[in-house]
Amino acid sequence: MGPHPAVAAIRLAVRRVLHDILTDHSRHPRITGGRVGARCARPLGGLPEIPEQTPNERPPSPLVLVACSGGADSMALASALAFEAPKLGIRAGGITVDHGLQAGSDLRADEVVLRLRELGLDPVEAITVTVGRDGGPEAAARDARYAALDAALERHGGTAILLGHTRDDQAETVLLGLARGSGIRSLSGMAAVSGAGGRYRRPFLQLDRQTARKACLVQALPVWDDPHNADPAYTRSRLRHEGLPALEKALGKGVVEALARTAQLSRDDADALDTWASQAEASVRDAAGLLECAKLYALPPAVRRRILRRAAIEAGAPAGSLFARHIEEVDRLITGWRGQGAINLPGKVVAQRQGGRLVIRQG
Repeated sequence: MGPHPAVAAIRLAVRRVLHDILTDHSRHPRITGGRVGARCARPLGGLPEIPEQTPNERPPSPLVLVACSGGADSMALASALAFEAPKLGIRAGGITVDHGLQAGSDLRADEVVLRLRELGLDPVEAITVTVGRDGGPEAAARDARYAALDAALERHGGTAILLGHTRDDQAETVLLGLARGSGIRSLSGMAAVSGAGGRYRRPFLQLDRQTARKACLVQALPVWDDPHNADPAYTRSRLRHEGLPALEKALGKGVVEALARTAQLSRDDADALDTWASQAEASVRDAAGLLECAKLYALPPAVRRRILRRAAIEAGAPAGSLFARHIEEVDRLITGWRGQGAINLPGKVVAQRQGGRLVIRQG
């Protein structure tokens, strides 16, 4: 008799992602500390070091970590990783991040470490972070968490980190993006693969939250329900417990699935437009590298605004603080030029029209 359907579903999702990681690893083996399972030749003439490998040597097996809070989604993910990784020759470990936002959070992190070790994961580590205030509590906690995960991956020489975001999380992310009015990229939600070098993988984006919880139940895995997830002080919590149920009551079942499909379709469209903008950018710059307003004007708005956003970020505007309204104001220097002055952007960046050119620089 095979495993419970919920357990089979989470294992299959993880197995597929691990196969992808193995394929990527075989094409681009990770070099850690100057080694890829071999000695490195002394650099000559400033050239990069090249590993010396004997014909029979292979890169070491990749290390895949799971980010685990102790909740049902990440515990289900950890259990599936522990089951599937050894069969593929992959080393598997776990990281839990203690945000220090609740009394006893350090004890909770220690419990999660114990559970991950009981699953057979190694290495396992608890990391304590300090959460700032920039962007609100949710954004600040997320920034601190990802910074800690990035550092842990580098420290352990890992290849990828698995995250337990589900289809329900994706639906919530799409609605939050819709509420911000930030454009198609916000509606595309979370990517299955993201981060530098594709380090973050989300195997559960096609699975619902109940599947993960059921998998924990039938495997007798203890889980922790974060009280912040039910706290109405947090926007995502209100959306989860009030907004989405209201939408399903008004529109019927299937809202979550429809939002997840919207995310994928939006991502495909956004990726295509990003590629178009990247290819078009060189054609709208003059010999000095300045953006020519007349050529920008001839582009479709979606392409033009992507070029403007990229130029602002390159000039020093923080991507997380650069909103659609900022880009719209800069766009008016091209489409609604009436002699208006410079536009101030985040990061002390200034956009100004000068002699038919758009100049974006640090003010």
